[in-house]
Amino acid sequence: MGETSMSDKPRTPKERYEYGRALREQVPLESHAEWAPASGRADPVALIEEQNKDRVSWLVPVRRVRMAISPFTFYRGSARIMAADLADTPVSGLTTQICGDAHLANFGAYASPERRLVFDLNDFDETLPGPWEWDVKRLAASFILAGRHNDLSKKESRKITQIAARTYRQAMTELATLGLTDIWYSLVEAEKLLKLATSGKARKAASKGVRKAMRKDSRQALEKLAEEVDGKYRIRSEHPLLVPLRDVPEEYDRDKMHEMLVHAFERYDASIPDHLGHLLRKFKLVDFALKVVGVGSVGTRCYIVLLEGRDRNDPLFLQIKQANKSVLEEHLSPSQYENSARRVVEGQRLMQTVSDIFLGYTEARVSGNHYYWRQLKDWKASADVENTSFENLSAYARSRGWTLARAHARAGDPITIAGYLGTDKTFDRAIAEFAEQYADQAEHDYAAFVAQIKSGQLEAAEYQ
Repeated sequence: MGETSMSDKPRTPKERYEYGRALREQVPLESHAEWAPASGRADPVALIEEQNKDRVSWLVPVRRVRMAISPFTFYRGSARIMAADLADTPVSGLTTQICGDAHLANFGAYASPERRLVFDLNDFDETLPGPWEWDVKRLAASFILAGRHNDLSKKESRKITQIAARTYRQAMTELATLGLTDIWYSLVEAEKLLKLATSGKARKAASKGVRKAMRKDSRQALEKLAEEVDGKYRIRSEHPLLVPLRDVPEEYDRDKMHEMLVHAFERYDASIPDHLGHLLRKFKLVDFALKVVGVGSVGTRCYIVLLEGRDRNDPLFLQIKQANKSVLEEHLSPSQYENSARRVVEGQRLMQTVSDIFLGYTEARVSGNHYYWRQLKDWKASADVENTSFENLSAYARSRGWTLARAHARAGDPITIAGYLGTDKTFDRAIAEFAEQYADQAEHDYAAFVAQIKSGQLEAAEYQ
């Protein structure tokens, strides 16, 4: 990737815009439509299986069965495959902080520190400085796959994908006119997303989602995830998806695992501001458990911890999630942070307008594994992308296109990117064409994956 530095000398906004426009001569907008498997393309199933080697063994079959549900769910776990494929695609040379896994299901609502329901990117496991085009292409291909999954026509799926690309382009043009602090403060309140819905049915669904999200907190989590024993709460057992440490198989050494988590909790305190540490230290540790989350993350060491505040009816649930090297680091410069969890946290704080107050990171003393921490339930909500309509997916395309552009503008140069993108539909059409071709590739990869499961080469099971 030919990276371009904008720090050699100051440029006026007009010069920066013209510089971006001039880059089209080197990397035409039409070139982003190009996709073909590289000669000697790595086996996609092998790339997925290599990730499983260091994961919790009894959860690997769960990851496989979740990825095998549909081409869309397979795509959700395929960030490593797509990173390898994108490494050979045209890029403008303009970089910013990217998500690395910006498919449409990795956006959602959550509570801001001011107790407002906001909407933003919400998964940063792969975040790294890189080409903004990679995020846009991953987002676009996810809309094609979601459209196919929901039995939309080819025309409808393509239209939705062009909406996402167009919204990104237009948002970047708008953001290029704003002052730096205006970009930094800009955010989407979840309730404003209702205006993006184009039908009464879509608005009703979005309104229902907002109300449901605002009921999700640690008290609700206590009802769903905990049980009362001898007058005290503890995390319930639902093997293999929720496994308290007391039920972890003996070969994993429960005592050492508990010691590691307690020590990690003490070190995590140092990664959050002092005033929040003061709040955190008022809670006491009650229980830990392994908890399966998502699709691509299944098998990594993900824990939840139950803490108690003023009394047993004042719970706090935190999630502790293992962070590994970003799949992008196989193709881009390595992260400046040796601790992969810090890479996730710093990337999240850079791309989100507001973040969870308990977001932090630590390193396990013995294993050296890196973990980031956040609240498990705090008004979090995500859209149903696997059972929805053309109208809803169109609204999702607008919300995600704008949000991704804002995230890129915070860390990058929106003026130069806007100059490169231009004001006509050339980029939108190119991205939609790429997305259709890459969705075909993802479906071929999915078929190869499922074939190995059906043949018995790979074990896949939700419960064992």
